[in-house]
Amino acid sequence: MTKWWSVLPIIFLFAFLKVQQGDIVKTVQYSFYDYLQQSQERISVDDIVLINIDEKAIALEGQYPWPRDTVAKYINKTPQSSLIVSTMIWSEKDRFKGDSALAESMSRKAVVLPSAPTHQTTSDDLGIYANVSTFGKKIDTLPEYVGVITPLQELAQMSMGVGAVSAVVDQPTGVLRRVPMMVSINGQPYPSLGLDAVRVMMGEPSYTVKYNSLGVEWIRLGKQDPLVTQPSSELPVAFWNDFVSQSIVEPLPEGKILIFGVTAEGYANPVATPTGAVYPHEVQGHQIQTLISGVQIKIPDWTVAVETFVLLIICLGILLSVYTLSTIPAGIVSLGILCVPLSSSFYFWSDSFLFVDAIWSSIAGFLVFAQSSFNKYYITYKQKEQIKKQFGTYLSPAMVVKLQENPDLLKLGGDTRHMTFLFCDIRGFTPISEQYKTNPQGLTELVNRFLSPMTEIIMDNQGTIDKYMGDCIMAFWNAPLDVEQQERLAVLTSEQMYDRLDILNAELKEEGLLPINIGVGINSGSVVVGNMGSDQRFDYSVLGDAVNLAARLEGQTKEYGVKTILGYETAKELEDEFALLELDTIAVKGKTEPVKIYTVLGTHEWWNDNSAYANETAQHEKMMVLYYNQQFDQAIRFCEDLKPCFLGTMSDFYIKWIDRCNEMKEAGLSKDWDGVYRATTK
Repeated sequence: MTKWWSVLPIIFLFAFLKVQQGDIVKTVQYSFYDYLQQSQERISVDDIVLINIDEKAIALEGQYPWPRDTVAKYINKTPQSSLIVSTMIWSEKDRFKGDSALAESMSRKAVVLPSAPTHQTTSDDLGIYANVSTFGKKIDTLPEYVGVITPLQELAQMSMGVGAVSAVVDQPTGVLRRVPMMVSINGQPYPSLGLDAVRVMMGEPSYTVKYNSLGVEWIRLGKQDPLVTQPSSELPVAFWNDFVSQSIVEPLPEGKILIFGVTAEGYANPVATPTGAVYPHEVQGHQIQTLISGVQIKIPDWTVAVETFVLLIICLGILLSVYTLSTIPAGIVSLGILCVPLSSSFYFWSDSFLFVDAIWSSIAGFLVFAQSSFNKYYITYKQKEQIKKQFGTYLSPAMVVKLQENPDLLKLGGDTRHMTFLFCDIRGFTPISEQYKTNPQGLTELVNRFLSPMTEIIMDNQGTIDKYMGDCIMAFWNAPLDVEQQERLAVLTSEQMYDRLDILNAELKEEGLLPINIGVGINSGSVVVGNMGSDQRFDYSVLGDAVNLAARLEGQTKEYGVKTILGYETAKELEDEFALLELDTIAVKGKTEPVKIYTVLGTHEWWNDNSAYANETAQHEKMMVLYYNQQFDQAIRFCEDLKPCFLGTMSDFYIKWIDRCNEMKEAGLSKDWDGVYRATTK
């Protein structure tokens, strides 16, 4: 199922879930809504103050709930110019007989009291509340209750307003995001506490509720401008306000809306809101401030239809782009498509607090991109697997990859490239193999233990394994893909191979086996690289003098008593990074053209820490000049002095070089000698 139409079910599934508005969709939408609220700049509110019955107050006045005369004491302390909004329902008589004192204190202040709608007790008497008139055909869309718990009559009569404490906790998140401005109790509209507090603050005597075909259209406080709500009279609350908060025992401010509530530990349960958990009286503060400020968060019913349509456009657009464009352009176009609804949603919110969910459609679009991209990738993958199945048995892995990317490469021929070659061979393999006369399989395992880590090192340094020849490895750099600093990587590979060999030899020693010694030859130059062979069978390989010289240099490591020999074309690129020593000017067997050869001691950084290195190098160079000038006796004396130099790593070379000088002395001096040593062995 990798065709484009196989993606359609996921598109229609997300559209169906959007229309159904199930829990998973609501959770996603609410999360985005909460993020928008949290991203709003916090507003410091001075007109509303939260008055807390906190630990300090209980420590001073004693156990809570307090006697009513204690509450009266603090109401008496409230400045005449402030409006008190209580979140505590005094619905039963005070056992300490303090109701009269509380009523008397309220009679001298502006106080708004709460009531509690309930489904448990039917109420015929709704208590005292502001008059609500309606016009338009009344539709029962208000939250329905059968009863209400009201304050004591003597307290309610002394208040300037009574409002219902009712909130809508959204499921499945359990977060309060909106509050109904009106509830219906036995069919009678009843204002909320926050709304009634605003009415009292504005000095309005009543409410008017306007109905339309969907339900409540707006609510008006007296002669104020209408307050547009959702059909159920619910109003999304702006929770980005910062209120002044103080203990009730502190002096109460003048000319403010003072919202009394309990914050002492264990007496009140915080309420989850989009911006975090707050105490109930702070919820009332946010509601009142939302009404006063005129902030209107709009979540119209038509948004679901629009969001579903946008979802379909996004998903189909991404599907089209993935199947018609190449990978990178398809990704860019798809990202652009996803950004449009997201940016639009942020714009609508910042411009007019219109909430349009873009997250659900973005998730759907991302999954469509993922599935369609996977489908497209899988088709390409199957094509590559077919090529691998046909040619993988005799083409190198690197060439198979390149062929998969460009099947037109499947033809004979090659091109000229500058490349670097490394040959690595085990020295003295015969004595090692004699350990396994009766266990040939053991010899195979030993060779594999050697070849596996060496291969890994070559691969890690961007090299290509050309072939294994028994105990020998041939590798090269800069084909089939370009490799920067190819000479450096080849020499670095040889250094790491020796480090890894030390670990392997330690293991072999513990097993009672002979250690493995290797020689490495490295050379660079222009060669022909490409598919070599016949029309029926060919391999990706190289041809040229540079690769042959690398193989010959590896064979000369034993003759010169060094681990690694570099050709001049390689060495000249490494003088600034590696410590190199000239070994000779040689014409390897089968070649007439001479080449300078070098060995590598390590990096300059390491050898520069050795204070004697510069002097030792200078002495070596003087010795080579003496040799080329046929001053062999003096060259020998220098070699004797140089044996312990370079931490002893070149002692074998100087021993062999003394033999060379003696050999040249016996051959006699020649005016025609060009300083080239012509090797007779590989």
